[in-house]
Amino acid sequence: MKDLATIHVPSDLWPIADFFFKGLGSEIDLSNDHQVAMLFRSFLLLYLTTVVLAAITFKLGFARKLPLLKTVVVYAVLVIGTFILTLVLGLNLPLPESLFAAAIVMGGYRLRLHKERQGKERSEH
Repeated sequence: MKDLATIHVPSDLWPIADFFFKGLGSEIDLSNDHQVAMLFRSFLLLYLTTVVLAAITFKLGFARKLPLLKTVVVYAVLVIGTFILTLVLGLNLPLPESLFAAAIVMGGYRLRLHKERQGKERSEH
């Protein structure tokens, strides 16, 4: 019979998750408060990293300014959805790594677009 007082921690995590979950070992004893606290801290750091990268990606990828209430609703849904995704898929898929790559690509696009607009303004004057 499987011991219900332990949780298995995968050893083949993606780099960011591996960084946060480093030091936990292969199993977590749920009766050990220190190990459980480390597990929650690691998950919280992974979740916060994912939320920040998702917010940056949204900000860089969404062209229009939204009214304040719509912005609050969008970010609230983003925070809730990111929690669910991190909880279900955070250790199995490279969520923060993908969001980081998307933010880099969109940041480069926005920078190029900004430089093009500045060039057009200078040529018109």
